[in-house]
Amino acid sequence: MWAQVMDGLQVRRDGRYLDGTFGRGGHARGVLDRLGPDGRLLVMDKDPEAIATAHALFGADGRVSARRGSFAGMAEWDEAAAGLDGVLFDLGVSSPQLDVAARGFSFGKDGPLDMRMDPESGESAADWLARADEREIADVLWTYGEEKLSRKIARTIVARRGETPLERTGQLADLIASVLGRGDGKIHPATRSFQAIRIYINRELEDLEAGLDAALKVLKPGGRLAVISFHSLEDRIVKQFINRHAKAPPGNRRMPVELPFTPVLRDHGGALRATPEEVRDNPRARSAVLRVAEKLDVQVPPA
Repeated sequence: MWAQVMDGLQVRRDGRYLDGTFGRGGHARGVLDRLGPDGRLLVMDKDPEAIATAHALFGADGRVSARRGSFAGMAEWDEAAAGLDGVLFDLGVSSPQLDVAARGFSFGKDGPLDMRMDPESGESAADWLARADEREIADVLWTYGEEKLSRKIARTIVARRGETPLERTGQLADLIASVLGRGDGKIHPATRSFQAIRIYINRELEDLEAGLDAALKVLKPGGRLAVISFHSLEDRIVKQFINRHAKAPPGNRRMPVELPFTPVLRDHGGALRATPEEVRDNPRARSAVLRVAEKLDVQVPPA
């Protein structure tokens, strides 16, 4: 959704922008091409390989600064805290992460069962599956993957790991397929479970909630927030965040006096989707949803 993102951000030549999910720099290049000599581009990513790519691509460009870490911490970066004209999040796992078997994200490519966006931080998927109890595993598969047979899969994981440790993506994918069956072959039976474990291991939804709050804090009046989501859990959080800051809450007849509401965001277009042409060229875009909001120039009354 490159064109829609560029249109949503409304990049100004002298503006300051943050790409909180650099990946391999597709959106960042688009922003940088629109910046003049006084513009500024900040990029963040949990993945050290993504930040290495940023340095390789833009290290000689004085308009660019890169920082390794989650966008949830952007307000702690002095360059971002100074004020931004636009913030972009492109959520989920990147294509390079999926394509490299050693990262452990893909059930289609056998590799170490890792799934960490930052492989030097936190617990791997293999380590978590080795220690978590049946209930915890089932709750994760249901909450983050909406997997209907989460309890059966969790029970099988706990039973099998006593015999053979789950250390490879292929092992886990085959185990899940043995529980669910192969189906019609259009969607791999491990899709929802892999998604759920990845989201949990990387604290993706918690980071999204914190990142949205941080973006609102550092955006200047008139600044734009653009977020691309790839599944309903993410999009629901983004939609509710924008609505909470853009629309007055529904009236409550039990409250004698309605509290005043001052909107601080303006929703731009609701849920935007990829064009048929883009979906044809990039099938991953078929599930993408873009939401754009603008920070208003208002004074919020004290609580």
